[in-house]
Amino acid sequence: MIPHDRIEDENTTRARTHARDLVHAREFIARTNTDPEAVIAEVARFSAAAPSWALGTGGTRFGRFPIGGEPRTTEEKVDDVAAINALTGANRSISLHVPWDDPADPEALRQYAVERGIAFDAMNSNTFQDNPSTTRDGAVSYKFGSLCHSDVAVRDAAVQHNLECIDLGVRLGSKTITVWLADGTSFPGQANFRAQFERVLDGLRRIYAHLPADWRMFTEHKPYEPQFYSSVVNDWGSSLLLAQGTGDRALCLVDLGHHLPNANIEQIVSRLAMAGRLGGFHFNDSKYGDDDLTTGSIKPYQLFLIFLELLDAGNGRMPPLAYMIDQSNNLKDPLEDLMQATDAMQVALAQALLVDQQALRGAQDANDPALAQEILHRAYRTDVRPLVAEARRRNNAALDPIATYRALNSRTEKIRQRGLNAVATGI
Repeated sequence: MIPHDRIEDENTTRARTHARDLVHAREFIARTNTDPEAVIAEVARFSAAAPSWALGTGGTRFGRFPIGGEPRTTEEKVDDVAAINALTGANRSISLHVPWDDPADPEALRQYAVERGIAFDAMNSNTFQDNPSTTRDGAVSYKFGSLCHSDVAVRDAAVQHNLECIDLGVRLGSKTITVWLADGTSFPGQANFRAQFERVLDGLRRIYAHLPADWRMFTEHKPYEPQFYSSVVNDWGSSLLLAQGTGDRALCLVDLGHHLPNANIEQIVSRLAMAGRLGGFHFNDSKYGDDDLTTGSIKPYQLFLIFLELLDAGNGRMPPLAYMIDQSNNLKDPLEDLMQATDAMQVALAQALLVDQQALRGAQDANDPALAQEILHRAYRTDVRPLVAEARRRNNAALDPIATYRALNSRTEKIRQRGLNAVATGI
């Protein structure tokens, strides 16, 4: 745990500069007919879950370079999320991936998290690789798919795994299950498109039938990988069809990396919100595909536009969706990576809140694209970092999370406690 008094000490060293920057930012923003206090309050309200699988160093098929001091147990993963949240004030929950995370005593784990101010976000099932707990000790295999598989025994095993994820989530206090499927084909003629889709729909209906009354289920699309000719849930339209064909509490999840290059993700967000089926997000960034790079590191303007659509869906506030960071870094300290992503989202949200909606609607109605661009750029180019820092301060977090994390030698301390050779489980 990171002691609050240590964060306060670091904040004190930055207090005078922050106060000056905040006064300047407030004065500038007030001239745009925006209430700076409203922006600070909305940013302070925002929270994004940290995924358990992003707390250790990532890797590629070429190699992995662990940083040391990585979490060896789910409890240590909770500790790391609590540390991040202490610094950002905006990561108040953790999302588990089963069976990478399979606690022996869920109630004890839930209490452990509560004591550290952390809740459990969506449960994530795993049918994209064979695991003894999901494939029944080798009796079945997901090599050729799970819910889409031609073998009913494989489909039954995949459904059963998801039901067990729900049951575990109930014990942890979660309210959502995310079903991402690697199902598809890598060669033409390998399987029938329609038959695969209908099997997946049937499987999702069986999983949905097991949901408690206050739970939701998310379908998640991805155009390719690990299959390269076809994916069953390849785009938002397929995800929407599955959600609509399953039930009212089946919604669509948008992963920013799960789109073909140059896809208009903000428009997809608008369409799903309009259909009433937008459920949540996995935030990350990409240059080529599902790169899982730090959120906002490649396309910050796109991130701003996505938050603009979210505010439109929420009538000027962030709608009550499931927000989670989903990224993997082979080069950075994973905790710093997650803090940078959180900061990028907070900044994008603050910028989106500065858009003069009345003026923008007027420019749109007048068919004036130049003016519309000026309105968006005026907000996007505004330095909102003092407002974001103030939102963190009001959440008893750090004015500068990464600088504070480094000043406290947090990674060195984790290595001392866990060992240089500690490697995160389930990655």
